[in-house]
Amino acid sequence: MRAAIIVAGGSGDRLGREGGKQLARVCGRPLLYHTLAVFDACPTIDAIVVVVHPERIEEYRREAIDVVGSPKVMAVVPGGETRQQSVAAGLAALPGSAAIVVVHDGARPLVTPDVITDAVRVLEGDATLVGVVVGHPSFDTLKIVDEDGDVVGTVDRSLFWAAQTPQVFRAEVLRRAYERTRMDGFLGTDDASLVERCQGTVRMLAGPRRNIKVTVVEDLAIVEALLGGGGEESDE
Repeated sequence: MRAAIIVAGGSGDRLGREGGKQLARVCGRPLLYHTLAVFDACPTIDAIVVVVHPERIEEYRREAIDVVGSPKVMAVVPGGETRQQSVAAGLAALPGSAAIVVVHDGARPLVTPDVITDAVRVLEGDATLVGVVVGHPSFDTLKIVDEDGDVVGTVDRSLFWAAQTPQVFRAEVLRRAYERTRMDGFLGTDDASLVERCQGTVRMLAGPRRNIKVTVVEDLAIVEALLGGGGEESDE
């Protein structure tokens, strides 16, 4: 079984809008609706667990999840105080038969079924890999700054990629990584950072730059334009 965990449990405070970002409307539908609809349409995904804000489960169901009506949704579970805790809650809700786990941000609605499928196929096609992370090379110059904001150095950007989601893992490795972090208290910035501490290789897979995560209110206009066909992607 290939199962997806869609993480939509955060408060979305940085968006600066009451109610957070998951139910913010773009093209007439909540953000989470668009993301979930992509996973529902992806033939590679067999089951879905949605992790939502613990105090808004029924609201998320009513406004987004039930509207999609996906038969793949096997559970809607409350998230934790951190994203890491929310993914752990989603992982606990997955059946033991899940061999591949796809973790995705609910606030990345511009993902496509092809991107999800490509990542899964890369992982399944190489036994040496334990994970695949969709992202893209850094196109901007990267500066190192001190606590005052003063530049102290410039790094070689050819070594750096911007990690996105989906992030795809062998289920037993992801479970082991989360158990290890539970025991030693490690806090990572994404799921791959937890898995990287285990044996095995995590591979970056080039994906579209348009696969942005809505974080601030300005992002909503970008997503609306792209979902509505009003923007073209460029690597320049």
